[in-house]
Order: sequence, then C-alpha cells, then structure tokens
Amino acid sequence: MFTTAEITETPVMAGKRNQLVNELRQKGIVSEQVLQAIGKVPRQLFFPMDFEQFVYRDAPFPIGHGQTISQPYTVAFQTALLQLKTGDKVLEIGTGSGYQAAVLSAIGVQVYTVETVLPLLKDAIKVLKILDNDIKCFHGDGTMGLPAFAPYDAIVVTAGAPEVPASLVNQLKPGGRLVIPVGDKPDSQIMFRISKTPDGKIINESFGPFRFVPLKGKEGWSK
Repeated sequence: MFTTAEITETPVMAGKRNQLVNELRQKGIVSEQVLQAIGKVPRQLFFPMDFEQFVYRDAPFPIGHGQTISQPYTVAFQTALLQLKTGDKVLEIGTGSGYQAAVLSAIGVQVYTVETVLPLLKDAIKVLKILDNDIKCFHGDGTMGLPAFAPYDAIVVTAGAPEVPASLVNQLKPGGRLVIPVGDKPDSQIMFRISKTPDGKIINESFGPFRFVPLKGKEGWSK
C-alpha cells in the first residue's frame, strides 16, 4: 500500500530539487514557468516512506496498483506542451500520486483531476491537503472527462491511450489544448498535442516516443 509522511522540508531536499530543475533544463525543458513550478513542489511528499534516495532522481517510481509517479522530465514536458496561462481551467486524467496536479496548481491554474483507482485517489487527496492546494479531485472513468465542469482550456492525460478519446476533445474550449500519449501498444506511445482552433478545427502535433501505464476506461484499453 502506498503511504506518505508529512515530511518537513530540509535544506538537503531543497538542494536536490534545485539540482533536478537544473537537470531538466539541461535536458531541454525551456519553460521557466514549468521549471519554477517543479522547483516549488516537494516531491518527497508523494513518495512511499523510506525511499528518500529516489525522490529527486529523474525517473518514474512505482506507487502501487500497477501505477507509477511519472518521471519529472515527463511531467515537465507534458506541462510545457499545455502552454498554460494563470487562471486557466485544466483537467488532468490520471491523478496517480497527485504530483502532476500539484505542479499544475503551482503554475496558478484551476485543476480538476480524475482517478479510476480509488485507493490512489484517497492517498493523493491527503498529500494535496498538506500542500493547501485548491485542487478538485474526482473518482471515475477519466476517459469520459468531467463534462459537468467543461469546457477546459487544457487537458492532460497521464496514461497511454489506444486512441484519442472523443469525449476529451469535445470538452476542450475553442483555443484549448489536449496533451495525451497515444499508441497501438499499452506500453509504447507517441506524445500528441491536439489543439482546437477558435473556429473549432482540430490540429494534431506529435512530439516523440514515451512510455506510460495503460489508460483504462470506456474509451481506453479496458472497458
């Protein structure tokens, strides 16, 4: 079971986080907005107890239930593709540990997040409350989005989809962006950004290979 501890910030952890930010910059993340957000969020809060040595490595880490906390580079890459502005309404599909939602919140956007695995969602909510984030968390099928709160300026999907869910595209505002890994195999995807122009046209852009856990749900890998 994934458990967290209310870890007090230390100079060592702050220093490691600064090192991570520099590493991400060297790897090609150029958005200062995103780098500053990564630098604000104490990633140790989202980790299982007794695994401090892994917290600020640029690598994914298992959190139980077949899920992972994403590699910081991947979190930064997806967030940068969203091209966010302060006050944007953002939907995250796949809350997981809550780390990506916390990074989004640190940018100054309104975050709505959906998770299908209830125990993970409960743990994430506990951590996000520690950080005082006003993040709206929901349990359900993320492939269907959250139509009650649509439309969204941006949507980010943190699991690999076999195709782009039509429900998510429909919940984008004109001018909105959907960032999602898509592939015909559950463990291998291409990162896409789907943009809806002000007149409703759809533009697809691809950004290279990534690897995510499968997106589950009605419009995902499992019904």
